[in-house]
Amino acid sequence: MEPIVCSDNLRKVFTQPNGKRVEAVRGASFSVAPGEVLGLLGPNGAGKTTLLRMLGTLIAPTSGYCWIEGIRADRAPDAIRGRIGFLSGNTKLYGRLTVREVLRYFGALCGMDDESIASRTANLSERLAMDAILDQRCESLSTGQTQKASIARVMLHDPKLLILDEPTLGLDIVTSRTILEFISDARSRGHSIIFSTHYMSEAELLCDRAAFLYQGEIMAIGTKPELYELTGKDNIYDAFLGLLDRRERETS
Repeated sequence: MEPIVCSDNLRKVFTQPNGKRVEAVRGASFSVAPGEVLGLLGPNGAGKTTLLRMLGTLIAPTSGYCWIEGIRADRAPDAIRGRIGFLSGNTKLYGRLTVREVLRYFGALCGMDDESIASRTANLSERLAMDAILDQRCESLSTGQTQKASIARVMLHDPKLLILDEPTLGLDIVTSRTILEFISDARSRGHSIIFSTHYMSEAELLCDRAAFLYQGEIMAIGTKPELYELTGKDNIYDAFLGLLDRRERETS
């Protein structure tokens, strides 16, 4: 089975105002199979968001390539954007529109007809428990309600690939549970998912494979049993810290 995502030596270098060059992602190579959940784990500044933004065609890599459903992203970014659902902390909703109006607007941008938009809106509203906010203006929503509406927006056109940047950051435990259950359900229906998180418990619960990032580099990638065997640990949290300690000893 062909991978839905293939990344080949992706690298991103930013130049700061003082002229200093910062290598945010260093040679990231991996693939994601249909129906697989890959978690990107690492501290702030590890390169997770930059890597996801390259996969989502929001920024161009300095070097390297990625393919989504066999399409090379730098050659057909518009085609890629129509095939993915991308959510990041910078994703905003239109405050003066209701949730229903936002979904109708983005559905039209994706080429959906009115009947399909209405049907998908009803389905997603039920699964994300947001019937009560569909006709509220987005500017009046709580953080958790905004995140539910944002996830509904990226799922509306039923993309095969979801790219989610810290989807539960700052949410209460009840809303987090709803979103994690939604991600698990999306996987069970064949969607591929790449998501970043600081929460090792989320990775333990959801990931088929995990990639440990540190200072822009993928230190290790594999299934949970593979990572446990590699590190001699029995959980994601300790496995990550074990690899980090090993790396620091090797470079000291």
